[in-house]
Amino acid sequence: MNKECIFCKIVNGEIKANVVYEDLDVIAFLDINQTTKGHTLVIPKDHHETFLSAPREVMHRVMDVAQRIGQAQMKQLLARGVNIIVNNYPSAGQIIPHFHVHVIPRYDKTDGLSIEMLEKTNPDFNLPVVASEIRKGL
Repeated sequence: MNKECIFCKIVNGEIKANVVYEDLDVIAFLDINQTTKGHTLVIPKDHHETFLSAPREVMHRVMDVAQRIGQAQMKQLLARGVNIIVNNYPSAGQIIPHFHVHVIPRYDKTDGLSIEMLEKTNPDFNLPVVASEIRKGL
C-alpha cells in the first residue's frame, strides 16, 4: 500500500467510493468523473504503479473483472459498446499512479466521448525497423 495514493485510500476505506465489485484482490468503483453513465475503474488492491509494472497474475485478475464489468454495463445499463482503457505514465494520460482500468460504457456516437484512431501513415516511420526494435525488447 502507498499511504499517499488515493486509490489505496479507497481500498483501505479511508475514502468512500461507489463500489460495484470487490473480492480479495480487486475492487471496482464508479469513476468520480463520469465520462458516460457507468464509467467504472477496476484496480488491484495491492499498489502497482502501472499496467506495465504489475505482476502478470494481477494484470490478468484485473482484466477478468474489467470484462465482467463491461458485460454488466451492456446488459444492465443497455450500453451499445464498451471502451477498455489503460493509461500508463503521465505522457499517456495517467493521473493517479496506481494501475487502473477504465471500463467506459458507450451508448451512441453522441454520448460526449470521442476516442479516435486516425487512419494515417507517417512516412518517417520505418515499420520493419520499428517492429524489430519492439521484438528486441521481448
